[in-house]
Amino acid sequence: MSYVFEPVRTAVLPVSGSYDGYSVRRVYCVGRNYAGHAREMGSDPDREPPFFFCKPNDCESIVAVKANEIVDLPYPSQTSNYHYEVELVVAVGKGGQNIRAEDAEAHIFGYAVGLDMTRRDLQTQMREIGRPWEIGKAFDYSAPIGELHRISETGALSDAAIELSVNGETKQSSNINHLTWSVAETIAKLSEFFTLQPGDLIFTGTPEGVGAVVKGDTVRAKIEGLASITVCVK
Repeated sequence: MSYVFEPVRTAVLPVSGSYDGYSVRRVYCVGRNYAGHAREMGSDPDREPPFFFCKPNDCESIVAVKANEIVDLPYPSQTSNYHYEVELVVAVGKGGQNIRAEDAEAHIFGYAVGLDMTRRDLQTQMREIGRPWEIGKAFDYSAPIGELHRISETGALSDAAIELSVNGETKQSSNINHLTWSVAETIAKLSEFFTLQPGDLIFTGTPEGVGAVVKGDTVRAKIEGLASITVCVK
């Protein structure tokens, strides 16, 4: 069979300590999964169940960032309020539907550091008029992600410092044990709506302290035990 045009290439993430690549199938994101961030976004974290949105899985949206490198990140169009959000990214290695939280660990391939870059002004505009968030969340270069670390290497992550700095100044500092919905609970809830498959990524939410960056800023995101990522806004 021939193609009308070359098929779109999905993103592939490097796996730490190997030459293996992890081919990305889908990218799910959890909204407002830290109480502090929910409050700074004007929500009540004690009353809001988890909700999900998606990012594209193509090479133009996901930016694979290897350890010890700085990747240029183009400043996106149509925004003047471009925000960083550091997040723990969970990579699915075993599929399933209606997964129980106590079984969720068996479905994890590994973890990485991710940035959920956001055109905040566009997201806010869409939220205020009740429309989808895609133009605020699902644009080109919106998801820089670091090297994946196998769960066999890290163990199940439930207690690890998560931080982000801009030009060396700390902006976000928390711990993944502050997740409103834990990784296991998130996997369980997400699998009620979607059949998870190997290749799926889950951005688990960001702590408080999100803010804007401008051209020339250097952003470094790190989670204890995982390879950090550094990007420079161009």
